[in-house]
Amino acid sequence: MGTDKKVLHLTVGEPMAASLERARTAMLAARENTPALPYFGIGFDDVGELFAIFTPKRWELIGTLRSHGPMTIAELARTLGRDYKNVHNDCDRLTEWLALEKDETGRICAPYDEIVVDMKLPERVAA
Repeated sequence: MGTDKKVLHLTVGEPMAASLERARTAMLAARENTPALPYFGIGFDDVGELFAIFTPKRWELIGTLRSHGPMTIAELARTLGRDYKNVHNDCDRLTEWLALEKDETGRICAPYDEIVVDMKLPERVAA
């Protein structure tokens, strides 16, 4: 896949400067009429916010879609051995957060080749 890899970046506590630098790089590339590398990212203020959306069951759901390919919510619930209503809710939440998509046939898919989680630790207080 090489540079065609689609990556979702989940960051916790990323400084605003890093986001501004990505925007600056993209604007320079546009001005020079050169392609910029796509960046798909979601920022969270703290790890609790990240884990409220990306729960262990939802990570399992994403992994199942990556390994089995697109499927209906009913097929996904059967594959996971979980209740349809709960899987439907998880799919809705992950779609809201852009971690899942519906394909052209209406089946749920996990569009990213990788999801990278980056957590910035708080600055150390001087002793």
